[in-house]
Amino acid sequence: MSIAQQQAAADPRVREAAAMIPVYGQLPFVPERASGCDIFTTDGRRILDLYGGHAVAALGYGHPRLVEAIQEQNSKLLFQSNAVALEIRARAAENLVRIAPKGLDRVFFVNSGAEANENALRMACVTTGRKKILAITQGFHGRTAAAGAVTWNAEKWYGFPSKPFDVDFIPRDDITAARAMITGAVAGVIVEPVQGVAGAYDLSTDFLDTLRKETREYGAVLIADEVQSGMGRCGQYFGVQVHGIVPDIITSAKSLGGGVPCGAVVCSHEIAARFGPGDLGTTFGGGPLAAAAITATIEAIDAEGLLDNVRQREAQIREQCVIGPVKKIQGMGLLLGLVCDRPAKEVQSALLEHDIFAGTSSDPDVLRILAPLVLERRHVDHLAQALENMAPLTRSTD
Repeated sequence: MSIAQQQAAADPRVREAAAMIPVYGQLPFVPERASGCDIFTTDGRRILDLYGGHAVAALGYGHPRLVEAIQEQNSKLLFQSNAVALEIRARAAENLVRIAPKGLDRVFFVNSGAEANENALRMACVTTGRKKILAITQGFHGRTAAAGAVTWNAEKWYGFPSKPFDVDFIPRDDITAARAMITGAVAGVIVEPVQGVAGAYDLSTDFLDTLRKETREYGAVLIADEVQSGMGRCGQYFGVQVHGIVPDIITSAKSLGGGVPCGAVVCSHEIAARFGPGDLGTTFGGGPLAAAAITATIEAIDAEGLLDNVRQREAQIREQCVIGPVKKIQGMGLLLGLVCDRPAKEVQSALLEHDIFAGTSSDPDVLRILAPLVLERRHVDHLAQALENMAPLTRSTD
């Protein structure tokens, strides 16, 4: 075997392709380690990560508080199930209740955002005894049976022979349609305050307020999917807090554990009262390692003033980055969509040449910023400079 063949055989991209189902499009670099907001690759590059592992790395990489919490918990008790109470699980739940909107005071821990949404939707159906769920056009809620059923355009990949309940979609920001569609037949409405996969599209306060008023009027459950928008990413702990709206259920994951897989359903006491032993369940949800990571993430956000930092960096991005290919900016906090004058994939590739990693979205013209909450001023300066240096769009004169 030649040296080139040996190198190719050792490449993780080649090895993954040979052993895994090829469902992911992957970028042309291999991370070796990471620190703060920077990824260091196997070929010696240092890349500014504005994608945050798909909005997961709330504290960046190698944050000392999170690393210490994980190491300490690992040495004490790596895992124990929900068959026993744990002090660290109690602390994690208490912290989540503390940062949630007032009135949401019960927690059910799970493993992911899709699982959180799956359980929230089931809770809405059980609580109301109804069989219809409304979601919002362009929204994304996961790839499991119920979460996928309420995801816009999921028919492309859904795969299940039927959906677990009746589903309809309210056109986003259409207040008239919301009023007409929310009726006494509806079990729940699920909504992302900022539609992440759709390009960080921030729904209006008036629309969200209408959803809250109409669901309350008809006894339906309002579910805020804050899997991507939550845990400080919008400049408050949850996007609904920016709008002054209290849903019946909030789902959380991604940034919740700063990189450790975990999720949570946070709900009102009234909804929680409908469930008892055996009604909900999970093996790994609320495990001690995840609980320690959740606690450390929340405590770091508080101690380091990261909510304020998110608001400052958002203001800086809005001030400096409507430049080069960027026509306007949508979204909230560090869940932002840069609306471009060309395909976002082209802008993503050009930024990667400047050692900046940003994300695309289901909107082909929108580049997503999902940066760690520890993003610094100099990082935004670097992004603005790279955008400014990007070649102007050339249009055909034909």
